[in-house]
Amino acid sequence: MIRAFGMTGLQIVTDLEAIENDHGVELGLKPSKAKNRKASDYEQFEAGLRQEAARMSEFYEVFYCLENSIRRLVKDTMVEAEGADWWLSSRVHEDRVRKPAQQRHQKEVDSGITPRSFNLIDYTTFGELSQLITDNWDVFDPVFSSKTAVSNITNQLNLLRGPIAHCNPTDELEQDRLNLAVRSWFKLMS
Repeated sequence: MIRAFGMTGLQIVTDLEAIENDHGVELGLKPSKAKNRKASDYEQFEAGLRQEAARMSEFYEVFYCLENSIRRLVKDTMVEAEGADWWLSSRVHEDRVRKPAQQRHQKEVDSGITPRSFNLIDYTTFGELSQLITDNWDVFDPVFSSKTAVSNITNQLNLLRGPIAHCNPTDELEQDRLNLAVRSWFKLMS
């Protein structure tokens, strides 16, 4: 009797897996991406909130890639113009960029958490990255087609970044704006 029960259960699971594969649905038989998360209490959050988080994670990923690619572009361009010690040069404004980045780094060190980086550019905000580009336009002019456009697009991206970075949902119009702004950013590059 137990053997028959086990075989019936196995047949049901096999049939359900076939339904998942044939119809592209997830019935919860296999561990989903959400189940691979390290937060042990993740499943205790309501399903709607988890679905919203999964939808918003796509936009976080886009912004993560964008911001870090801009950070890399700034660093590489400045190293080429000023050398490896560019961060300490007069090209980095002491009060608007360098000191705030140093303070953020020191705050992490003082809190006892593992610092995210030993490169202070990794502690710059999106706005500070934009400031580095526009303050050093003579170096970035060959990279971009317009200083005004860089300023306008980075301002728009910074506004769109807020809800994403602070875990708030955005509606479809803002998602379309983000996609358009990212495309505009890459179009600015000469």
